[in-house]
Amino acid sequence: MRHPNNNLKKLVSTVATFYKTESRDHLPWRPASRKDSQDKTPNPYHILVSEMMLQQTQVDRVIPKYTAFIKTFPTVETLAAAPLSNVLLLWSGLGYNRRAKYLHDAAKVICSQYNKKFPKNAAELEKLPGVGPYTARAISTFAYNQPEVFIETNIRTVFTHFCFAEHTQKVSDAEILPLVARALKESKVEPRDFYAALMDYGSHLKRSGVRINNKSKHYTKQSKFEGSVRQLRGAILRELLQSPKTVSKLQKLTGRTLDEVQNELRKLQKEKLLDKKGSRFVIKK
Repeated sequence: MRHPNNNLKKLVSTVATFYKTESRDHLPWRPASRKDSQDKTPNPYHILVSEMMLQQTQVDRVIPKYTAFIKTFPTVETLAAAPLSNVLLLWSGLGYNRRAKYLHDAAKVICSQYNKKFPKNAAELEKLPGVGPYTARAISTFAYNQPEVFIETNIRTVFTHFCFAEHTQKVSDAEILPLVARALKESKVEPRDFYAALMDYGSHLKRSGVRINNKSKHYTKQSKFEGSVRQLRGAILRELLQSPKTVSKLQKLTGRTLDEVQNELRKLQKEKLLDKKGSRFVIKK
């Protein structure tokens, strides 16, 4: 492992100072945003929904979708009981619709296997559909204040900016994670505040023009949306949310080739987002 220009004390001090006056407490999944409520207890369901939505999606796009989603499905029980079509309809516009299916499935598991109570440790949380190592640790930290060690794009930006900015070689998360653990210990603040501060400062760096995540070994540039598979999948689901349709009708409506449409329909069936009834495709119940 390389020895980075390790400005951890400066990092911790700078991030903490910034967070005191510039924290994003307006984010609706943070308890501080509930100005009209005395209950400031973090809600693990809210955090699960927000984390699923925030994957590969910008915060500004997530906020109105999250607000509408929680209004329609205020509890994990209401989400579990809802038809998948209703969930997908509300999710429409966020993209990566498989996340909506995972979220719906996770709600069902929490209700059926965990008696409507969220698991508290990361290992148990990772057993939920669509919940990987990062999401499990984010829920454990933000909901239960557990001192987990994890990384995401804004956290990666902060540590790369302070500790690896002068390095010419790409940096792995394995090099950053021990620094996150040290900074968490040195910060002497609650884990949920530590990570919220990091994420807020990382977002601030990006808004300030810092573009440093391409220094990461894990950085991949998102492919062009226009003409992509993602665009086609979204178009197919939007059409089927309106009414069942045949493959030829979907091909005509999307303007893509028959092979492209058939290929994505097969994938969507395999992912259990769609069923086929006779010659028509429908959203799975």
